[in-house]
Amino acid sequence: MRDEEAALDIVQDAMLRLAEKYGHRPAAELPMLFHRIMQNAIRDWYRRQKVRSLWTTLLSTFSYRRDEEPEDPLDALHAADGSSLAELPGTRLEKVQVLEIIQQEIDRLPERQRQAFLMRYLEELDVAETARAMGCSEGSVKTHCSRAAHALALALKARGVEP
Repeated sequence: MRDEEAALDIVQDAMLRLAEKYGHRPAAELPMLFHRIMQNAIRDWYRRQKVRSLWTTLLSTFSYRRDEEPEDPLDALHAADGSSLAELPGTRLEKVQVLEIIQQEIDRLPERQRQAFLMRYLEELDVAETARAMGCSEGSVKTHCSRAAHALALALKARGVEP
């Protein structure tokens, strides 16, 4: 895992799932079930990290910390060669247009997908919190987020926006 805290969380969650869902099973079956739960949890963690990394990288360029004074998000952008882009009006316009395209594509998502996507990736709620807020199951939240991420990626790519 390379992240001790995440690994401990995954083990703890796997143990809780095992106890909640399979506590009635014979003790001989528990090690095999625990191993499968752990494999699935690790796989899910890596998937979430990949998707979260993609969207937070793309969208974090356009946000600021709440405890800081709001800044022009374009001032923080840098060209591939490391030079600042804040002075270039053409580049500034391009970044504003990209942000507008992203917002348009998010607005085009079906309502439930948009809600799940914004709660998970912009509000940074976990699956359980999002499910409670939306009044649906955790599986539904995962499905909505996955569909939203795929739809956004395709729509943005079609419009020439890539991370």
